[in-house]
Amino acid sequence: MDHKTKKYINASYRLYDITDGRKNLIEETSADRPFTFISGLGLLLEEFERQIIGLEAGSKFNFALTPEQAYGEHCSDRVLDLDKQIFHVDGKFDQENVYCDAVIPLQDEDGNRFYGRVMEVTDEKVKIDLNHPLAGRTLNFCGEINENREATTEEVAQLTEKLSGRGGGCKCGGHGHQGGCCGKHHHDEECGHHRHGDGECCGKHHNDGECCGK
Repeated sequence: MDHKTKKYINASYRLYDITDGRKNLIEETSADRPFTFISGLGLLLEEFERQIIGLEAGSKFNFALTPEQAYGEHCSDRVLDLDKQIFHVDGKFDQENVYCDAVIPLQDEDGNRFYGRVMEVTDEKVKIDLNHPLAGRTLNFCGEINENREATTEEVAQLTEKLSGRGGGCKCGGHGHQGGCCGKHHHDEECGHHRHGDGECCGKHHNDGECCGK
């Protein structure tokens, strides 16, 4: 099979966190909302795509990704204490959306959007973790390929349009799939340049069964 060919793949799977020998279910697809994506667009975790792209319909898979193959190690310098003023809306702190464990949209001075998880809210600061939610975790994917065929030109065009924002899609995707916040956070902005975004919070790793980002 030519791995450079863009493939339309539909898969059912269960995702486990197997860090430290434990096996905790993180996510499971359902029959009415399977995971579908198009390969060859640089949107998925490279090792995830490599493991399943050559599998035919009906094939089962069971493989693990190390943190290096998935979302990297958890970095302490990506945990920031931001001024609470940043999260004010109409002069008041946005407590409806900014609370412990909430995943919220942020934006830097250049207009780049990214997501962070609220770790703590104090009188003056909001502690935000910009690491991917699965950073530092060893992941186990178990599932089956339902469909694997060459993607049509129209399907590739539709996905490209959605990812550009013109189609209203969220350029994101947890484990390398669409929906929820993207794994590609911008980590090089200075704290003072962050500001509260006005989009919906993400947090889901997959949304609507479509593919998105790494």
